[in-house]
Amino acid sequence: MQGKAKKDLHAIYQAENRESAEKAFDRFIAKYGTKHDEAAECLVKDRVALLAFYDFPAEHWKHVRTSNPIESTFATVRLRTDKTKGCLSRDTALAMVFKLAKSAERHWRKLDGAKRLGRLIEGVTFRNGELVQDADDKAAA
Repeated sequence: MQGKAKKDLHAIYQAENRESAEKAFDRFIAKYGTKHDEAAECLVKDRVALLAFYDFPAEHWKHVRTSNPIESTFATVRLRTDKTKGCLSRDTALAMVFKLAKSAERHWRKLDGAKRLGRLIEGVTFRNGELVQDADDKAAA
């Protein structure tokens, strides 16, 4: 059953747009809600937050859907600090973590759609990964 539930969860966050994700979400709750009511309740409570990434540019979705950049960045830091456990003061540990993060920074790559970050910061609205203003202009034309 876990494999089926995982597949159904993937259908939610891998959907091409918010409407498809909402339908997959409703199917998931209907299918598993009676037997696993606490888990379903948790999902329903956080529904808006879980589907919020559909209000970002589509190029950013793969970055928002994963925690890998955070995990891989701190894997180096965790490895080094575990090896030096007990050998550092608080100040030297902070300095080492900073230097390790700066070193790891050389291998980072830009976000897909990095040019759209400025628009996002300005507060421009996106719906299903598309700029709302552009969609409205196309509909008017």
